[in-house]
Amino acid sequence: MAPETEILDPRRRRLVFRAHHRGTKEADLMIGRFVGSHIASFTEAELDELEAVLEYPDVDLADWLTGRREIPAGCRCAMLDRMAVECAGSGAGLPAELRPR
Repeated sequence: MAPETEILDPRRRRLVFRAHHRGTKEADLMIGRFVGSHIASFTEAELDELEAVLEYPDVDLADWLTGRREIPAGCRCAMLDRMAVECAGSGAGLPAELRPR
């Protein structure tokens, strides 16, 4: 586990692990980068929303977060909208130095 995640409480560490180990590389990169960047600042309510979002299948999440498909109204929540905004950019999930300019 990365040193910066060692100071997190067990729930946050578990969510970081789940976000980085989704099953598809595309989802691992997008979701893992988003969660890793923001997990320390999430409120308990946001953690609840994140847990719910992580229950969706990788295929759906990848399509929604890249804008290939619209997020269905029944699945839409503040956390998923926030993730979609951040992940929609070119090179989402990559470190800044590797993103296309």
